[in-house]
Amino acid sequence: QLQLVESGGGLVQPGGSLTLSCAGSGFTFDNFAISWFRQAPGKEREGVSRIGPSGGDTDYADSVKGRFTVSRDNAKKTVSLQMDGLNPEDSAVYYCAATPFTLSSWHLATDEYVYWGQGTQVTVSS
Repeated sequence: QLQLVESGGGLVQPGGSLTLSCAGSGFTFDNFAISWFRQAPGKEREGVSRIGPSGGDTDYADSVKGRFTVSRDNAKKTVSLQMDGLNPEDSAVYYCAATPFTLSSWHLATDEYVYWGQGTQVTVSS
């Protein structure tokens, strides 16, 4: 069964950290770039981070650069998003998505992602 499953969300205080995980199955994981998106209530979906199929290239939204770190373990078919210095504006449902394409506008071309996870809630609040 083709799927992506996110985990690791939860409630954290401002300034805290969380690590999200995205596990893939049913497809050739290391042929796909994986991106993280997030969507807060009333806001558009936002591209957060991207990692290439081999893990050698990464991209980040300006809003998370320097605070979030994406990595992958192709042997385990997982991608992790380490989130540090969290603030309330980071609260959202976080999704991982997979694409076999090299996308110049990875954060906008949501139609080019063929697999999506169900999302995991991140809430940053005191």
